[in-house]
Amino acid sequence: MNGTGSVTNRTEDFDIFKFYETHSNIFLIDRIVTPLFYVIGFPANPLSAYIWLNRKTRTNNSSAIYLGALSISHVIFLLFHVLQELRYAWNITTYDGYISCQIFNMFFLIPQYLAPLLVLSFTVERYIAICHPFAKGRYCTVRRAVLVVAVLLALCVLISCPQAYFWTYDENFQACNHRREVQESSVHELWTWFSELTIFGVAPLAALVFNVLVIREIRSLTSSGPAALGGGGGGGSQASTVTLLSVSFYLICTWLPYTIGFSLSKRYPIGDFSLSQEKIDADPTWQRHFNYMLIMAVIKEVTLSNSACYFFIYYATGKHFRQSTHALLVPSRCIRIRTRNHQSKAYVAVSKSNHNNGTNATFV
Repeated sequence: MNGTGSVTNRTEDFDIFKFYETHSNIFLIDRIVTPLFYVIGFPANPLSAYIWLNRKTRTNNSSAIYLGALSISHVIFLLFHVLQELRYAWNITTYDGYISCQIFNMFFLIPQYLAPLLVLSFTVERYIAICHPFAKGRYCTVRRAVLVVAVLLALCVLISCPQAYFWTYDENFQACNHRREVQESSVHELWTWFSELTIFGVAPLAALVFNVLVIREIRSLTSSGPAALGGGGGGGSQASTVTLLSVSFYLICTWLPYTIGFSLSKRYPIGDFSLSQEKIDADPTWQRHFNYMLIMAVIKEVTLSNSACYFFIYYATGKHFRQSTHALLVPSRCIRIRTRNHQSKAYVAVSKSNHNNGTNATFV
């Protein structure tokens, strides 16, 4: 979701930032909605990472490694996103400089690339565990999960490296911009199409295919009866599968719309800047472009939720995650009081039941 473009906010003739602010509500959406995801994501992701990477959770649980790494990547992405948001939504200079421009645009993409690949990885792992249980002991291990995360991180760094060449500080505009030779060639466009569609298009679609295969296998095992499920059909295993499937489907639903919208960008080009304001308001090319940018602004906010809202999926679908969250956030005194109240209610209910049945049994 690299929202940075080669069109800067200043030109020699007029301020493009003010131009878009005048003719579109793009920045209004960014300024209102994006901070809400910051408020959710910054506390939720570190908490999620702590729970998943806790020694008790990650022991013999390779999925916890992927989910912990995913939470960390989301924290890093949101930190970079704040700098980008200040630059493009609030017109505040942040990373405009000879070195900072290149470093930012390279490192900003690494966590973006890493997230879909991590989701695909644990989706494949869950497919192996459910559909090929005899291979689970070989492929679904904590050690292999750590190795896969390290390899994916190295791959994302390599894919992001060309951005350090594509971007530079433009003295004329006093802003971060594409190099002149890059603007005059198709290398950047081809690389962007290849990397963006592969990471944000092919990877989610591949995850969708593996999810369908997992769901089919679970339905087949369930219809065969509890005996067919064996040890992998326990409540804990099923909860883990529900969590991973939910995360995977959420990524698909939030990333694919952005990928589709990105692929249609050529159909909604920028109009003629030399037109007067009245003609721009009536120009069909400009109006199509503004409408497209507005829709993409909404889609980007939906995609941004992917980096902030996984905590709610973990909490809703994972019993262990819920218990760990309560242990960290709810005072132990409140938990003890709740437990005593629950036991007291159970005692009264059972005692009444035994009394009504004419027995003298007591509940201990």
